Amino acid sequence: MAEKPVEIKLPANLFEGKTAIVTGASRGVGRATALRLAEAGANVVVNYLREEEKANNVVALCKEKGVDAIAVQGDVSEWLDAQNLAKQAIEKFGRIDLLVLNAGIWEGAPIEEMSEETWNKVLNTNLKAAWAMTKACVPSMKKQERGAIVLVSSTAGQRGEANYSNYAASKGGQISFTKALASELCPKIRVNCVAPGWIETAMVRPVFENEEYKQKVLSTIPLNRMAATDDVALSICFLLSDWSRHITGEILNINGGAVLCG
Repeated sequence: MAEKPVEIKLPANLFEGKTAIVTGASRGVGRATALRLAEAGANVVVNYLREEEKANNVVALCKEKGVDAIAVQGDVSEWLDAQNLAKQAIEKFGRIDLLVLNAGIWEGAPIEEMSEETWNKVLNTNLKAAWAMTKACVPSMKKQERGAIVLVSSTAGQRGEANYSNYAASKGGQISFTKALASELCPKIRVNCVAPGWIETAMVRPVFENEEYKQKVLSTIPLNRMAATDDVALSICFLLSDWSRHITGEILNINGGAVLCG
């Protein structure tokens, strides 16, 4: 399954003069989002945990689009690393306008077999990191006329996921965190969330090596396909932009109709 971009171009001035931070941006949804933000005129801070070469490649691709970009290593579930990421963004670009909280992992086990380490690792990476990065970036964001934050949650946070109760809890927590921050940070900063279903990424690709299982999953999606990373990236850009200037506290479902939420 290849991660192909959608054949749509964003306006080059959509985020002109703005600085965006994307956590977990060396691959997958984070990478696609960083490239779309650059295409639309934003300077981009590409956060990564381990894959320096891939992060530097994203930076190079962003620069090819006529903006500036830097890669910053850090475990954003750690407060000091989150602080450092915000600090480096401000030192380089002088401001933070847009924040995409994308860093995440998908690890689980049946509840009676789940270790404390697995529980904590997923909750810290997916939920604590959202807290740490928001806390680190909001003071700078409040200095601008307006800003926007988007969290990357999941359908698992809405309906649960058997054998991944830790992941579901972390993603449900992100949804509640979004709603709380939306009212807390208005009117200057809008906070929204995307909740994708299955996405064509390296993280889930091994699951679909079983063709029978893949077809079973596709049969539960009315649009009969999984989202590409770019489908999610474009939705994130919509929520970050003035196209959605009167939307805050919203959960945007990107699941092909698999989960219909009121």
